[in-house]
Amino acid sequence: MQKDTIAIHTGYDKKNGNGEMAVPISQTTAYAFRDSEHAANLFALKELGSIYTRLNNPTTDILEQRYAQLENGAAAIATSSGAAAIFYAVANVAEAGDNILISDKLYGGSVTLFHFTLKRFGISVKVFNSDDASNLEELVDDKTKAIFFESLSNPQIAIPAIEKIVEVAKKYGIITICDNTVATASLFNPISWGVDVVVHSTSKYTSGNGTALGGVIVERDNLAEFFKTNSARYPQFTTPDASYHGLVYTEVPLPNFCLRVRLSLLRDIGATPAPFNSWLLIQSLETLSLRVEKHSQNALKVAEFLKSHKKVKNVAYPGLKDDKYYAKAQKYFKGGLASGLISFEVESFEEAKKVIDSVKLFSVVVNIGDSKSLITHPASTTHSQMNAEELKKAGVNPVTVRLSIGLEDTADLIEDLNQALN
Repeated sequence: MQKDTIAIHTGYDKKNGNGEMAVPISQTTAYAFRDSEHAANLFALKELGSIYTRLNNPTTDILEQRYAQLENGAAAIATSSGAAAIFYAVANVAEAGDNILISDKLYGGSVTLFHFTLKRFGISVKVFNSDDASNLEELVDDKTKAIFFESLSNPQIAIPAIEKIVEVAKKYGIITICDNTVATASLFNPISWGVDVVVHSTSKYTSGNGTALGGVIVERDNLAEFFKTNSARYPQFTTPDASYHGLVYTEVPLPNFCLRVRLSLLRDIGATPAPFNSWLLIQSLETLSLRVEKHSQNALKVAEFLKSHKKVKNVAYPGLKDDKYYAKAQKYFKGGLASGLISFEVESFEEAKKVIDSVKLFSVVVNIGDSKSLITHPASTTHSQMNAEELKKAGVNPVTVRLSIGLEDTADLIEDLNQALN
């Protein structure tokens, strides 16, 4: 099936149950087993089915199936937030004493997770230049467990050297994890370019209206063979798991990465999506491709306006022909569309603050991907934990304003920005 059909139909047969056209919500904590043998078989993975909603849920399962297919993956696992998805993806392969390599252009919440929270777990990070990955290989050592980057970074609106990153990862047998939240599965599929694992904050474009927190992890096909080949780096997949009856994940005929997240991390830490949130995300997923196309079209028009305004010093949007990432957008993203985020710079911090405080139609919000247009000042909000030097290295300046362009008429958005800038 094609993506628009997948987003509407995968994982649900309306001929079952009562024939509901909308996917039913399994709003339950636990499930009744047929008998003691059935219960034992489920826990031993001899049968597959619902055990407890912290582990799996029929409504969430449909969301996972749809996301797996939309990302050209083998399996997906939903989480309670995008932050949980990132943490689980990393914690699934790294432990105390290990390190991960991260892009120099990341969302501020991810930067905090990697530099501070993971450090307390004994996992260190090393930062590479994502534009060309020129220093990536020199950072690899025998304790490197993952390479993490964003396909379209927030708020720098930068596109990394994806093929170079994948090339280095494959050379050394290291898992690649790509956050595809901003580009979305409608515009780009990292797995099709050799990436191993994809994560999303489904709170953003998937939700599309700011009503549901969520995250998702998607793995590529045949990771079991990868883990077997690189068993010295990833022994947790090829040696018995004492916490689950001595299970060896690579011996189970199921996608290994998501299985281990479910049976180890989701089981023990429990950042599980509520069935109602999964249901909300399923509804929104049906229109994702239409919305992302409109977000992208609107953003290009607004970026062109900003580019021409005398008080705007610089505009970052890969849809602009003179943007440094334009060629990459044309190469990687469907139709050359560049999603809905724009960053622009004005003369001073005071001017940036004035613009944000003067808009009338835009809302001052740190979310992205909403149907409503949003504006924020990254240096004092999403990236406020960074000092001046760190902000500069990350490509975030005190004079930077970030926009998440919504679905309104662009004439109204441009009029609002124009009055705020003047």
